[in-house]
Amino acid sequence: MTESLPPDATFDSTAQLLTCITAQLGRQLSHVQLNGVRRPMSHPQPSCPETPTLVAVAHGSRDPRAVRTVRRLLDRVRELRPGSDIRIGHIELDAPLLPDTLAGLVAEGRSDAVLVPLLLGRGCHVKRDIPGAAAAFPALRVRIAPPLGPHPLLVEALYARLVEAGWRTEDDGSRSAGVVLAAAGSRDPDSAQDARRTAALLSERTGGVPVVPAYASAVSPNVPEAVRALTARGRHRIAVASYFTAPGRFASAAAAAAPWIAAEPVGAHPALARLVLQRYDAALAAPRSPGRRELVTA
Repeated sequence: MTESLPPDATFDSTAQLLTCITAQLGRQLSHVQLNGVRRPMSHPQPSCPETPTLVAVAHGSRDPRAVRTVRRLLDRVRELRPGSDIRIGHIELDAPLLPDTLAGLVAEGRSDAVLVPLLLGRGCHVKRDIPGAAAAFPALRVRIAPPLGPHPLLVEALYARLVEAGWRTEDDGSRSAGVVLAAAGSRDPDSAQDARRTAALLSERTGGVPVVPAYASAVSPNVPEAVRALTARGRHRIAVASYFTAPGRFASAAAAAAPWIAAEPVGAHPALARLVLQRYDAALAAPRSPGRRELVTA
């Protein structure tokens, strides 16, 4: 019989997990004789603590491509972190909804989870809806990672999608090219700030080509207005970069307004999978607070 650590014990890093696995394997092998016979163990062996579940929080969409895209993204995350417990929870429209995912963890006796929003900026979902869902499950120790953007890995995925759509290396630094960064939009000023920061990073990645954020709802400019603003600056090769995790109504409308090429949403790009794990690991490494609900800052 094994001796367990306290139920609220967690790993703070992947290295800690690997160390635990290696130590357990070494202890097991030490009880095997050269002839293959196992020696009896005189003392109970401690077990490794529970690894916090990674719950990827997607928005949800009526477009059936959205949930398929998110699942492909999480498959990539699992390839990078084999053996990890990775779940999905949606804010709306798609199953499972986030409360259902958290309820399932409680029913299974899980005690620790890290919620990683598959959202690209701060807004009401990150600040209110996700913490509100987590607060309904006091049996869970929940840490909430920041949204995926802004971040250089996200910019790499955006640039790669532009290249797939037809952006050429000679367009980098071009005096005739421009990019509209099409985002969902939010009345939260932090969301617009995050979009502007991502636009600035994407401009750097394209060699100084101007990148103008545009929004599908809530605030201005929209994509056609951003296109006109770039045209007025002498930019006539205008691409639309899709600042969305997955396909949906807003992403389709933004692509339809593109005067030249329109990139696909970042989706299951390998850089985005790495970013999901980076947000998870950073949330685990952040200093713990006395409470059980922790919103981790970027």
